[in-house]
Amino acid sequence: MALRFTHLCNSLGRAVCQPCSVLRYSTALKVTDPSELVVERLDGDLAGTVVIGLNRPKAVNAFSKNLLALFGNAVEDIKHDSSLRAVILRSMAPGMFCAGADLKERATMTPSEVGPFVSSLRAMLANFQQLPVPTICAIDGIAVGGGMEMSLTCDIRIASNNAKLGLVETKLAIIPGGGGTQNITRLVGPAIAKELLFTGRVIDGDEAHRLGIVNHVVPQNEEGDAAYRRSLMLAQEIVPQGPIALRAAKQAINTGNDVGLATALTIEQLCYAMTIPTKDRIEGLTAFREKRKPQYTGE
Repeated sequence: MALRFTHLCNSLGRAVCQPCSVLRYSTALKVTDPSELVVERLDGDLAGTVVIGLNRPKAVNAFSKNLLALFGNAVEDIKHDSSLRAVILRSMAPGMFCAGADLKERATMTPSEVGPFVSSLRAMLANFQQLPVPTICAIDGIAVGGGMEMSLTCDIRIASNNAKLGLVETKLAIIPGGGGTQNITRLVGPAIAKELLFTGRVIDGDEAHRLGIVNHVVPQNEEGDAAYRRSLMLAQEIVPQGPIALRAAKQAINTGNDVGLATALTIEQLCYAMTIPTKDRIEGLTAFREKRKPQYTGE
């Protein structure tokens, strides 16, 4: 299988080696309550990390038109930020992550409104999945339906042991519509993915870890934010690395995962080559020679 590139990005601030045909997020939805999403930029050892916090506790962080607009706008705001190093997705409310779509609001929609809403949700999740920097999902509670689909768009997932995860759409006579069928299959293989979807089974954090759905499982704490705290620790390991290299590594893995090995190795070569002329590469070599920590600038 040959992969044709119509162009290679000149800057790793955009997705490296990314084909042009990608799903773009676009919505006419309007923000009515900005408090439903919290976006925080961290500093100190975590400078360059952005935390996106879902904040609809009364609705188990279910995706409404308002939350969809807020989340989509937040992703658009950060995706071209050259200072961005990592993104953590979390819930601001203990005991929950996200229950998927807001079914109460969905019930008020006409059939002609449902399609565009689901398309906007799918495009928003795809846009988030295409962020060029490492993304971490902290699952400290319920993550079902579209909530689990959202977690699957992240590069790394961390769950508390009492978290509840499931693609439960078949219980409602539908299927996942935000990439869930494809992302779960790439994680656990078709046989396990089919069992989870066919049964609509909900599993805890330990089982999710055993199946390879989450990278780490941690005992929940009294505050209900154990997965988030572990996510901060992981981000602290990621942030010091060369930012251009992080973006190139993510793109090489994501793009290479969908093609044959020979093509994937070519993709890796192209992404590697784009790190060679950077100032960061020289800084890394100099810091190694001088036995000090490198100070990367993303140039």
